[in-house]
Order: sequence, then structure tokens, then C-alpha cells
Amino acid sequence: MVAPKKGKNASAQSKPGRSLALILIAIVALTGGMFASGHTTPRLGIDLAGGTSITLRAVPEAGQESAINKTNMDTAVEIMNRRVNGLGVSEAEVQTQGDRNIIVNIPKGTNSKEARQQVGTTAKLYFRPVLATELSGANATGTPSASETGGASDKATDKATDKATDGDKATDGDKASGTPSDSASASATSQGRAASDALKADPSPSATSSDGASPSPSASASGDDATAKLQQQYAALDCTDKNARAKAGDGAKPDEQTVACGQNSQGQWQKYILGAAAVDGTEVDEAEAVYNTQTAAGWTVTMKFTDKGSKKFADITGKLAQNQSPQNQFAIVLDNEVVSDPYVSQALTGGNAEISGSFDQEEAQSLANMLSYGALPLTFKEDSVTTVTAALGGEQLKAGLIAGAIGLALVVLYLLFYYRGLSFIAVCSLLVSAGLTYVIMALLGPTIGFALNLPAVCGAIVAIGITADSFIVYFERVRDEIREGRTLRPAVERAWPRARRTILVSDFVSFLAAAVLFIVTVGKVQGFAFTLGLTTLLDVVVVFLFTKPLLTLMARRKFFASGHKWSGLDPKALGAKPPLRRTRRPSRPAAGPVDPKEA
Repeated sequence: MVAPKKGKNASAQSKPGRSLALILIAIVALTGGMFASGHTTPRLGIDLAGGTSITLRAVPEAGQESAINKTNMDTAVEIMNRRVNGLGVSEAEVQTQGDRNIIVNIPKGTNSKEARQQVGTTAKLYFRPVLATELSGANATGTPSASETGGASDKATDKATDKATDGDKATDGDKASGTPSDSASASATSQGRAASDALKADPSPSATSSDGASPSPSASASGDDATAKLQQQYAALDCTDKNARAKAGDGAKPDEQTVACGQNSQGQWQKYILGAAAVDGTEVDEAEAVYNTQTAAGWTVTMKFTDKGSKKFADITGKLAQNQSPQNQFAIVLDNEVVSDPYVSQALTGGNAEISGSFDQEEAQSLANMLSYGALPLTFKEDSVTTVTAALGGEQLKAGLIAGAIGLALVVLYLLFYYRGLSFIAVCSLLVSAGLTYVIMALLGPTIGFALNLPAVCGAIVAIGITADSFIVYFERVRDEIREGRTLRPAVERAWPRARRTILVSDFVSFLAAAVLFIVTVGKVQGFAFTLGLTTLLDVVVVFLFTKPLLTLMARRKFFASGHKWSGLDPKALGAKPPLRRTRRPSRPAAGPVDPKEA
């Protein structure tokens, strides 16, 4: 007698415990990570937890009233949305209202102050040469040089070749955290990059002589009234005063010198005299935060300019490189506030540049965000900033959860009535899927900024039907095999390949719909799509690693294997055919002489 060969099905059937152990380990690991992170509940969106709602009104510049149009408003919405949300799913909602208003809803739990600064800084982004800088306010003593105060912190380098430069050290500078300190996060021991060209400071009231003796503006450098007025503004400017900061540089045109404020890494405010804008923010084609593994620079911000911007940037950096600190710095100015003030030692050509310093990842990404999306096509003013309560959303959530509970109860009752013992496997699978969904949502809050809103709750409720559908497909395949006269254990294994194909196709269609919906929509609808896609993926994991192995184990139990009438697999109740049996043929008599009479 030849023993049957062990194939894939036999192996999978005999060792379902491995799959169950694997999903158990995953659940324990994820749950442990949730408790270790301290975030044991999902982060809630603005409609459930409250938050801040900002109304911005588009204001055209003089003579450019036609700038308020659908194209520019849509561009502004996209820029603001990417500013606030970045690449994650933080559920901040940005949308137009009417023909000139933009509503920004920032959920509670996000850094609403930083998000408000990102959205509210709606002025143009400019690169201006630094003419003078010093500490401002009560902390300022005398007129210290930029290097003494940490003003010359970050270093801008070309991305062409690697070449270390000596003598480029500076003290800690401003912090890039979405505030005006974004630039100078630096002990700029960063390695220089080879560059050509060079740049000179703006021919204006020079803050220092070529030997860098004094950073203070000198009236003798230019005798015109505009220069004297600028020097007076600089002397009187107190950047520690919020109102003074808000008014600094008001009315200054891009081609004019101006004063501005910025914050260094120690949290100290500095004031600046800045030259005319050399490069417009719209001429930055792309900016991103990159971890530099080739040098010790750590997190850096890379910039890619347009063709027009490349030439301008090469010119300005070539000129600045010829000067002493602080006149070898350029200030990145957003809404009249300095967000970064890197220095250059060589001209930066080729259309690519890198700002390096002691950035951490958050600081580098914040600065890259401002560089990428800092130049809005319109000027916006805050019309109102209101706090949104979660009372209405809480009532809607309660109603939604009640509806979900009723729906789940009806599904369980149906399973008990129709599948009887098999409903135990289905309910256990639903509980595992619900537990995984909850834990993953709790972890996604602090990791990618996911916030659970009402549409996301609806997506989770819809997922109950998707998950139950997968169980039903498999159970019905098994029952079909039993109807054909097979016993339970072979029926479970023979039914799986066909059920598996159907489940994968069904879940793929659901996931594809969720992915398309997520890509083409914004705000709350994205929350629905994200939750639907997540639960669809989890359905595949649960069916493969839990439902099927559990049913394999249950098929070995007498209650199910014998076809008990309460098992849901009773052959008689299913109308099964009798087992196929071979009938014995009558044996032939032995060959011998034939009787003539019988013939």
C-alpha cells in the first residue's frame, strides 16, 4: 500500500497553528507598541474633538484685481493643504468658500499654532541679502556681530561635489520648527560643496565694512533720506514685541531694502536689515528634507530652482561669497519674517543648492515645506479664527456608533441563525479585525497624523459588511463541497482555493475604489477612503491568517466533523448527496471445459 504524498494542502492543513501564532504575535506586538507610545486611543478629527477654524480672505494687490480667480484660489488651496498636511493624513481640511474665501479647519491635537503660522503666512517668499543683524530686545547688549549671536548659522552649499571647507563654524542658530527660526539650526560645521560664481551684498547702507568691524548700519554709508529712515527703523525695532514684529517691513516692495525679525535656536529674537529681493519664492521649483549619509551634515534641505531662478541665485550667492559675515548671508523671508539666514562661502551654480546645519528631521521638513509652498499666488488676510466645539460631532458620533452596533448585532444574529456553529468562527474573526483596526488607528495618529472623523467612522462600519462577506464566501464554498458528498476535512481544503480567489478579487476592487477616492478627494472624504482601504487590507490578513486556520482546526473537532445539527455543517440539512461508493463486480468463474448441454 502506497502512502499519499504530502503536498501543499496537506502541509497547510496539518499546521494551521503557525498562522494563528503569527497573527497572535502581530496583535501582541502592535498592542504593546500602542501602550508604549502612550497613545491608547485614536486621534479624533475636528468634527469629533473640536479644533480651530480659520477663515482667510483673498486680497488682490493694487492693480491686480483679476488675480482673484478660480485657478489662483485652487492653487492657494492646494498649497495651504500641503503646508498643513504635508504627506501625512492629519485631516486638516482646506477648502474654498465663495469666490474669495478659504476655510482651514485644524483638528485639536495637532500643533495648531504652527499650522496657523504655516497657513497664515500668506505673503510672498523672497531671498534677500543680509546687510545687518543683531539681537533685539532686552537680551541685546551692544551690537554683537552675527556670528556672536548665532545669526550666521546654516550654510548654503552647492550640490555639485563634496569638498570640506575650513573655518566655517558658527554657533547654534535659529530653529526650523515652522516658526521664523527655521533656518538657522546650525553649528554649520557642514562640509562645503564645490561651487563657482560669487555674489555681493546689496549696495545699500552697508551694515559692516569689508573687514566686518561693525554690524550696525552706518549713516555715512549712504546719505539719502531713505537710508536714514531705514536706519532709524532698525534702531527702534524691538522684535520681542509682537506688534512691532507684525509691522516690521510693512509696505516694503520686493525691490526695496527693509527691516525684518527672526528667531534663533536659543529662542532669541534678532532684527535684520535686508537688501532688495534677489530671488522670488516662485522660482524655487522643488525643496525637500534629505538625510545626508555621505557627510556628517545630517538632515539638510535641498533646493532646486527654475531656469530663471537658477541664474538669479547664482548671481546673488556669487556676490555674497565675497563679503564678511553677516553680509555673506541671505535671508529667506516669508511674510516679512526671516525663517532662515544661511551663509555662503562660494557661488552656487547649477540650479541646485543645499542648506545644512544642525537640523533635526522636523526642522528640515518644516523649512522645506516653506520653501516649496511659501509663494502663494494671492495675499490673504485672516477674517476670523474660531474655536470649534465637538458637541454636534459627538452627538453624530453617538448616533453613528448606535447605528453601527445595531448593524453588527443584526449581522451576528443572522450568522447565528444561518450558520449556527460556524458563526463562532465568524464572530471571532470580526473581533480580531476590529481589534487590529483600533490598534492601528491609535498608532497612526502620532506616526502620520491620522485623525478619526465621522466619515472615517462610516468607513469602519462599512468594513463590517466587507469582512462578513469574506467569511460567507468561504463558508458557502465549504458547504457546497459537503453537498457534493465530501466529509468536512477535505471539504475545508478543497473549498479554500476557489474561495481565496473570490475573496482576493472582491477585496482588490474595494481597495482600488478606496485608493482612487483617497487620491481624487480632500479633507473628510479622504478619512472615509483611508479607513475603507485599511480595513480592506486587514480583511485579507484576518481571512488568511485567522479564519481559514481556525476553521481547519475546528474541522478536527467531533462537533463539526460529525456534522452535528447545530454545527451549520449537517449533511442532511444541506441536502448532501450520499457518499460515492464503488460497487463490486461479480467474480467470473474459473475457466474449464464447457458442458455441451449448457452450450
